[in-house]
Amino acid sequence: MDERHEVALVNIGPVALTPIWREGLLALELHSLLRHPLFKEAPEAPAPRPMMLIPGFLTGDAQLATLGSWLRRCGHRTHRSGIRLNVDCSAAATDRLERRLEEFVQAEGEPVTLVGQSRGGLFARALAVRRPDLVHGLVTLGSPHRNPFAVHPLVWTQGAVIAALGALGIPGLATHRCHSGACCGHFMDELRTPVPEAVEFVSVYSKCDGIVAWQACEDPSAANVTVRSSHCGMAVNPQVYELLHDALHSRPAPVSKGVRDSRGARRLQAAA
Repeated sequence: MDERHEVALVNIGPVALTPIWREGLLALELHSLLRHPLFKEAPEAPAPRPMMLIPGFLTGDAQLATLGSWLRRCGHRTHRSGIRLNVDCSAAATDRLERRLEEFVQAEGEPVTLVGQSRGGLFARALAVRRPDLVHGLVTLGSPHRNPFAVHPLVWTQGAVIAALGALGIPGLATHRCHSGACCGHFMDELRTPVPEAVEFVSVYSKCDGIVAWQACEDPSAANVTVRSSHCGMAVNPQVYELLHDALHSRPAPVSKGVRDSRGARRLQAAA
C-alpha cells in the first residue's frame, strides 16, 4: 500500500462533546421526520438499488426500521444485516456481514449500497475496502472512521462491561483483546486503507453529536457532510433524509471529496 494515501487513525485528544442529554432530542427528530413531506410522500427512485443497512453499537436491525421502510417506499430493495445486538468482536461481526453481503449480491445480481450508523458504518467501510466488488456505494452516519474510540466516556463504560462479560466466556461479545489484540488487527488495517475510488462514499456527521467526536468522522476517502442532528437520531433526522434523497435520487454529477454541508454532498452514482 502506498503510505502517502493511507488514512491515518488519529488521536483526537480529549473528546469535547455536546451535552449527552441532548441525545434525548431523538423523539423530536422522529416527530419532525414523520411530518416532513419527503418522508410522507416518498419519492420514486429513478434507479432503484439493493441496499444493506447496518446498525450501531448496542442496537440491532430494528434501529434502522424507519429508514429501511422509507427506502423501500422509494423503490429500493433493502436487506438487513442480521445483527440483533451490535456487541460482538469487530472482526467476527465483519466476517459474518461479508458472507451475508455475498449472498445478497448473488441474489440481486449487482453490487449493493451499504448504509451504516455509528459502529455499523465502520463495519460498512471495512467491507467496502475488503470487497469493493460487492459494494457500489457507502453512506455512514456518525461513524468515527479516524478513531473508533473517540466516543463519550459512557460508551467506554458500556464497552468495558461488555468486554468483562465476554472475558467470562459469554459468546457473541467483544472482549478486551478486541481493542488492541491480534483478532481485530486486520479490521483496524481496513480502517486505515482508503476506500477505493470506484466506491462512492459519503460520511455524514454532526457537530451536535453527544456520543462521537465529530472530528473522527471526517474521512479523507469520503465526501464529509455535516448535518444538525443528535447521534442516536441520525437515522430519523429530516436533514439526513434530504441528503439521502440528493445522493441516491439525483442525477450523478462529478464533485470532489472534502467537507461540505448537507446541501453539497457528493452524489452516489446512480445505476445506469
